[in-house]
Amino acid sequence: MDFKQIQELIRLINKSNIGELTIEEKGFKVTIKQKQDNIQQVVAAPMYAPAAPAAQAPAAPAANAPAATAPAGNGDKPKSADAVPSNLITIKSPMIGTFYRRPSPDKPLFVEVGDEINPGKVVCIIEAMKLFNEIESEIKGKVVKILVDDASPVEYDQPLFLVEPA
Repeated sequence: MDFKQIQELIRLINKSNIGELTIEEKGFKVTIKQKQDNIQQVVAAPMYAPAAPAAQAPAAPAANAPAATAPAGNGDKPKSADAVPSNLITIKSPMIGTFYRRPSPDKPLFVEVGDEINPGKVVCIIEAMKLFNEIESEIKGKVVKILVDDASPVEYDQPLFLVEPA
């Protein structure tokens, strides 16, 4: 099964009332789940490997929560984030993967500190299992701090950005 076939399955699931679909063929398993808020989850892994966390397609969750730690660029020690002021919203990683601030090395950054963002604005890409997932903002506001270095590994629910809501 190729990527275009998986995309077509996602489109068909979105148009239907099907909540979940799993397809297994030749050592390959794909599960597509649809939530009530139309966020798609796709898990594609060889059957001999442990299942990876679901990749959410269109949007990253945003919630008021303190940022604990973020990995340092050199990988030696995590740098501690200060306590998040109560007026800031944290955009967190919806999956495990590699965080990228630009679509490709020769393209401009998606967002920088001080940029205004709106719902639907792509703020980063997280690569998981050779799939590049665009993470979109769910809120309107101004980027106050970027908590992760470009091309760094990120964990599920790890804080990525601090945003001052508009």
